[in-house]
Amino acid sequence: MDEQIKLEDEDFTSMGSINHSIVQAKMTGMLLNDERFTPAIELSLDISQIDLSQFKLKVKEELKPDISLYQGRRELCSPDDILKMTEMPLLVIEVLSPKQTIDEILAKFKAYFALGIKSCWLVTPAIRAIAIYSQPSTFTTFGMNDTEAIDNVVGIHLPIQKVFGW
Repeated sequence: MDEQIKLEDEDFTSMGSINHSIVQAKMTGMLLNDERFTPAIELSLDISQIDLSQFKLKVKEELKPDISLYQGRRELCSPDDILKMTEMPLLVIEVLSPKQTIDEILAKFKAYFALGIKSCWLVTPAIRAIAIYSQPSTFTTFGMNDTEAIDNVVGIHLPIQKVFGW
């Protein structure tokens, strides 16, 4: 695995699907209901402060998780918007699309943890599972036989049936 994982170009590996989109929307909606946090969809994170080549990522300036979760409620920034967040979120969620590999996501997780992000979720719609990482190699997996996906680091409980069903 010496070749670098290519995440620079907007190609088919980063494109979603209907399942990706629905799961992302459902999870964001559930997180919006938790007044402790503010979720953001595909928000660019400024990663220029560290060299990410050690993680075999070819990105230089930003990573863009499917969902970023910040502590507290946030209002719109005005009059100027922020294009890249220098403040890292507490949690990032990546929803695996059909054209992505798990290796790509896990490489990003290593970078997220190096940036100080406390928790990373890998959501896999095809098998209806959520793996919650508290460290790059430490995770707990939740599936349809579980009632909730539980993140003890951030203190979030999401009902699995609502993430993947109605």
